[in-house]
Amino acid sequence: MDIVLLVKAAVMGIVEGLTEFLPISSTGHLILAGSLLGFDDDKAKVFDIAIQTGAIFAVILVYWQKIHSTVVALPRQPKARRLAINVVLGFIPAVVLGLVFGKMIKAHLFTPVVVASTFIIGGFIILWAEKRPPGSVRIEHVDDMTMWDALKVGLVQCFAMIPGTSRSGSTIIGGMLLGLSRQAATDFSFFLAIPTLIGAGAYSLYKERALLSVADIPLFSVGLVFSFISAWLCVRWLLKYISTHDFIPFAWYRIAFGIVVLATAWTGTVVWAE
Repeated sequence: MDIVLLVKAAVMGIVEGLTEFLPISSTGHLILAGSLLGFDDDKAKVFDIAIQTGAIFAVILVYWQKIHSTVVALPRQPKARRLAINVVLGFIPAVVLGLVFGKMIKAHLFTPVVVASTFIIGGFIILWAEKRPPGSVRIEHVDDMTMWDALKVGLVQCFAMIPGTSRSGSTIIGGMLLGLSRQAATDFSFFLAIPTLIGAGAYSLYKERALLSVADIPLFSVGLVFSFISAWLCVRWLLKYISTHDFIPFAWYRIAFGIVVLATAWTGTVVWAE
């Protein structure tokens, strides 16, 4: 296996892990990083989706106590059943709309300019969400969410099908705009990521299996490992961060980064692959 290619896989894994659960779009960063590294062919696109599984394992590890207690309590506790049902309900819109529009979106919207534009728009949406009055919070804890709340967050998650929007950003910020506290929105975003990203990875690997071979195992393994490690560190940090901070710094990061990408693309300073 080409060492340079493995290094690229490690870099992409780190990018995935650090950006998957922050409201800054992992897909957007992977597209831009892949463009700069020359790691953007059809196999690389499958790789980008597959290594999300590594990041999800990190979430499962961090939330293991909550996940385990919920599963064990399913037969006897309504609260546990409600959380499980809410995750399923939130997952359904992404499945339906992903199957209907996924191919068209990948064909037309996975470009650096689209990513940069949605980075900027998403940044302004975060600034708007953080200006909501304190009394707008209806739900302080993820266990208090209703099925209707879960379905609405699931619908909002579908905006993340547009690259650069951010799945975590859509669910966290969307949840906050729908009345969830910052903590409740973040927790539900993480729980919802488990079936969403595992399902997307498995579906992508199955659909594009003709592109893959046994020789690709080292490449994907490196990406998964680095994705897992960086995501584990990032999730632990984020959970501490949101207890005392808001998401405004991420909004300005999105806006600034989006402007830089657009400016370099328009001036030709950086030739972003389409």
